[in-house]
Amino acid sequence: MSPHAEHRTGRLVILGVAASDAHAVANQLIAMSLRHDGFIVINLGVCTPLEEFADALDANPGAEAVIIGSLNGHAYEDLRDLPALRAAGRMHAPVVLGGNLAVGGHGTAADRQALADLGVDHIIRDPDGLTPLLDSLHPSRPPVPVIGPFHA
Repeated sequence: MSPHAEHRTGRLVILGVAASDAHAVANQLIAMSLRHDGFIVINLGVCTPLEEFADALDANPGAEAVIIGSLNGHAYEDLRDLPALRAAGRMHAPVVLGGNLAVGGHGTAADRQALADLGVDHIIRDPDGLTPLLDSLHPSRPPVPVIGPFHA
């Protein structure tokens, strides 16, 4: 463990932006909102390969969800390795995707189905729906120990 690692206890989520996407503002706003709502957020930031989400989840198996943002419309391409990671026993937490699901917007029903077929558990259009979704997934889950580092 890194000498800089922090130890905290609470409801934990892992957040980041898909590998091909460098949109940081929404990521930071969502992290702030989740922290305001009482979550400990491990924010992996922008341009995060799926493997790094899996690594963070391996280090913090009590995380309630992995939340991935994608605003550039390339979510499907960025998440195409999700089935292999799940088959390998990684990415066991619910995967929540938000943003633009396809180039040009929120995508079609076929786009949403393709992402679900990859293993995306939940797709949200409105970030205000994120905390209620997380509450519905784990309404009475006890706080878990968390290993940092925690990014801003």
